[in-house]
Order: sequence, then structure tokens, then C-alpha cells
Amino acid sequence: MEYDVTIGIEIHCQLKTATKMFSGAPTSFGRQANTCVNEIDLGQPGTLPCVNKEAIAKAIEACTALHLTIDPLVKFDRKNYYYSDLPKGFQITQQFHPIGRNGYVMIDTPEGKKKIRINRIHMEEDTAKQFHLTKFSLLDFNRAGTPLIEIVSEPDMHNGQQAEAYVEALRQTLYYIGVSDCKMEEGSMRCDVNVSISPRGSGVLGTKNEIKNLNSISHIGKAVDYEVERQKKILESGEKVLQETRRYDDKTGTTILMRRKEGNVDYKFFPEPNIFPIRLDPEWIRQIQDSMPELPEARRERYTKEYGLNKHDIDILIDNKEMSEFFEKCMQYSRDAKGVCNWLLSDVSAWLNKNEKTIDHCDLKPEHLARLVGMIDDGKISSKQAKELVEDLMLGKDPEETAKAKGLQQVSDTGAIVQMVEEVLDANPQAIADFKAGKDRAVGFLVGQVMKKSKGQANPGLVSKTIKEALAKR
Repeated sequence: MEYDVTIGIEIHCQLKTATKMFSGAPTSFGRQANTCVNEIDLGQPGTLPCVNKEAIAKAIEACTALHLTIDPLVKFDRKNYYYSDLPKGFQITQQFHPIGRNGYVMIDTPEGKKKIRINRIHMEEDTAKQFHLTKFSLLDFNRAGTPLIEIVSEPDMHNGQQAEAYVEALRQTLYYIGVSDCKMEEGSMRCDVNVSISPRGSGVLGTKNEIKNLNSISHIGKAVDYEVERQKKILESGEKVLQETRRYDDKTGTTILMRRKEGNVDYKFFPEPNIFPIRLDPEWIRQIQDSMPELPEARRERYTKEYGLNKHDIDILIDNKEMSEFFEKCMQYSRDAKGVCNWLLSDVSAWLNKNEKTIDHCDLKPEHLARLVGMIDDGKISSKQAKELVEDLMLGKDPEETAKAKGLQQVSDTGAIVQMVEEVLDANPQAIADFKAGKDRAVGFLVGQVMKKSKGQANPGLVSKTIKEALAKR
């Protein structure tokens, strides 16, 4: 039997602010447990929340980048439940008045562009982090109160590949505009994926299963694909799919039951009594939107029109924000976008991978890379000679000074090359005979002999051209 697959995704994304959503405690990943927390985060009696203005600004940026309509009236609600990671016994969220509604992102699929609708974005506070050991659990309240936005999609995805593309599009956009560092491995971006299947063309949604806390884009696709097959086997065996919360086990590549849902939890939502509604100034919203950085799609289009780069190179550059920013700086000194891009994506990236560094944590200077590319374009050094300068370049050294110190310079003097070509031809009559007999590889041999004679400093292109002209006269 054929099935329709329906997928919706909820994403929790920590906002990149200095302090928490409703307190002045610092936000910080990796700090000693329970050192970034205060009495408000712990829900001590007599404490009152104070809304983080910067968190609201970040949420406005996210809504703008993802095409949502912004609600200028900010209201918070109280979500009541008792769990060990929630010290107050309730969570402050936006159940009834999300800050943004009805947005979308575009993703690439094998069938072309596809719009994935976003139902809402709302602000809330994060919970504490639990560490489950063999006989007991530990709690770190550093994360409690960290500002979050929750992004809720419409069920517009139909396979694991589309789910991956959607999350990657969101991650890239939010990271580019500085809303979040989006480090899934550190928990600053977490995904809950809802999957259901139903007989093809039935028009009825099947029973959904939720896969919680996926922290890798590749895991999202694998979890969805496994879950679809699991539900198919259940239906084809004549049984019913039960509504469950599951988790993905990356070691086995399977989803594992966490708990079954027999009904909706009653969180007893009501308006947060300690935070009055806040009317946002339209001019303030406009200022935030006007000062936002360039979005990935806009940069992608500009790289095509302004620099003439191909889609493959653009995709790699855009995927690495720091590399893209470095490319931008290089282009302040260079006229050869393709040359700069090639060096960044090949030799520079290879050096960074080998030395386990990133482009923003090495000594390479944008003007030096631009100068190296210019030296190649101007025929001062060959591409092969340039590769001998990579190590020095990555250590912050000037390529021109280093090339001189190492005696690396390309001979492009026509007279000198003609003389070397004639000497090589005179010394290799068999190669001339081979060429006249139709053996084209004889040219390559002769070029190699001239390059050897010049100690690698002759311009290869000019050498090849000169050899062909000389052979035609013999």
C-alpha cells in the first residue's frame, strides 16, 4: 500500500543574549554547574520577572527573516506543570499571543523550490538541564531562564530529506542574522519532529508520533525515514499506530519509546500576572529591521550577479558564514572573485582541516590572499609556486616578500622562453618526430623539459604556446 507522509517540526532556539529572559543572570554554555543562576531563575518567593528587551529584539529579527507578521502587543502566559527541571513549577511562555504568525522558508528539493509554512514563533524561557545517572539524576540550573524562541511549522514536509532541508534553512538564516549560535551539538537549537502516515489519497491525517530533542540535522532525516517505515509495518500488520513520544538512538538508527500519550496534557494556561502587556513602538521595530544583516538568500543572489560564481561554490561559501565573511574582506583587495573563491575552498580549507582551525582563528590576512591570487593572475608566480607559499601565507606572512625570499618567480619573458624552447627542441629530435607522427603527448614532454630547464619558473602557458609555434615551423 502507498502512504502519504506528513511531517511538522517544532524548533527551540536559544537567543544570543547576555542575560536571561526574565532575570539578570548571565547566559553561558559550558560554565561550572549552577553558577549562572539567581533567585528569579530558581523561583524564590517574592521575586518578580523583568522582560529582556534584547530578547524581544532578537525575536523580531527572527520573525522578519522568516517572513512572519509581527504582533506589536507582547503578552506572556503561564504554563503550569511540575517537573524536576522547572524550579518555579510553571514556565513563562506565549501560548495565546505569539510574537509572530504566518511565515515561511523556501527549501531546495529534487523537484525544485518548496515553501514550508511557519505557523508561529513565540518566546519563552528554557528549563534546567538534567543529567540522568544510574541511581540518581543531577540538575544544572544554569540553563533555566535562558531566552528561547519556539518555531512551529505547518505539516508541509513529506520525507526526511525535506525535513533536513527545512531545519538547515532555519539554522543558516538564524545564524547569519546573529539571533542564535544554532549549535545543535550544544543544545542551543533542538528539534521535535512529528511524523504521521495515512493511506495515499485518503485526505485524513494519521496518528502522529513525536520524536524529541533531535540534535543533528543528519539525525533528523534518519529518524524520520525510520519512523515512517516503522509506522508502515504497524499498519500493514493490521494494528493501529498509537500516539507516542519517542527518541532517536543514533547507535542503532532507530526510534525508541519514551512514553505514550492517552490525551492532551492540561497545562492550565492563563495570562502571566507578573508581566503586563507591552506595546512595542513601531519605530523601534522598524529600526531593528533596518539594521539587520544580509540574509543568506540575498547574499547567494549577490554572489551570482556581482561575482559570477557558480552554484556549487556559492553553496559551500554561504554554508560557512565565517568563510563567506572572509571572502567579502578579500574582495576589497581583489578583482578575481573566482580565484579567491578557489583558493579558499581548496588549499586554505585543506590547511584549516589539517590544523583543526577555522578561518576566523588563524593568521591568514584577507589582503595577503588577494595579493597571492593577483600574483598568479599577473604571471609573477605559477599556481604550482603559489602552493609552496601556503604554509607561510596561513602564518600571516606577506606572499610577495616570501616569494622573493624563496626565489620563487615566474619567467614570462618571451625572449628567454623562446631560447629555452629552441635549446630543448634541438636536444630532443625524437620528440619532434613523434609530434609530426601525430603523438600529441610529445608536446607535454617538451613542456616538462622546458620547465625542468627553467627550474619550474617558466610560465607554463607561455611555454606550451611557444613550443607549438616552434614545432609548426620545423
